Amino acid sequence: MNNWVDISIDNKNGMVVWPGDPEYSMKRIHDIDKGDTLNLSLITMTSHTGTHMDAPLHWIRGGKSIDEMPLSITVGTARVIEIKDTESIKVSELKDYALKKGERILFKTLNSKNRMDKFTGDFVYISVEAARYISQIGVLMVGVDYLSVGGYHTDGQLIHTTLLEAGVWIIEGLDLSLADSGEYELVCLPLKLLGCDGAPSRSILRKLAG
Repeated sequence: MNNWVDISIDNKNGMVVWPGDPEYSMKRIHDIDKGDTLNLSLITMTSHTGTHMDAPLHWIRGGKSIDEMPLSITVGTARVIEIKDTESIKVSELKDYALKKGERILFKTLNSKNRMDKFTGDFVYISVEAARYISQIGVLMVGVDYLSVGGYHTDGQLIHTTLLEAGVWIIEGLDLSLADSGEYELVCLPLKLLGCDGAPSRSILRKLAG
């Protein structure tokens, strides 16, 4: 099992969250060091904290909730693609990679070199045109190495809805710093939160031979 790479970011007090969202908090409410018989923690977080998945319901009225996602969406072969553009993921660069219908694609960008110690609005995101291109091809799932597929300063909602309305599921907040370009086995399992718009997820990769 030591050839698996954990591509989830750490959930911890003080971690970066989307501006305006409640901060992550883990507080011991029973503590062995304070004389209790066991340790028990109270965790407060949103459904889109850290490494997480967006369900269509996050942006689309009446869309599928996270518990309705087929497990086959995020368990199987995935391709890590390293993006050179430092502003956004553009169609011109994606055409070099010959995306295919039904693929699971993880985008490794400059974001992976800038660790998420604090929020920056200038992260690399999927452009509107690229979101449309990905949707038209019929990609099954995309993952990104920052907290949103959409830009902070522009088109965030449009980029999300373009992908989700086309049936493209989304993983956000990945740590791809240790994943080179290539083919991998992906396991990403969001928490089963009934009727929820998204969920934190543990995501791991294992490089395929060849």
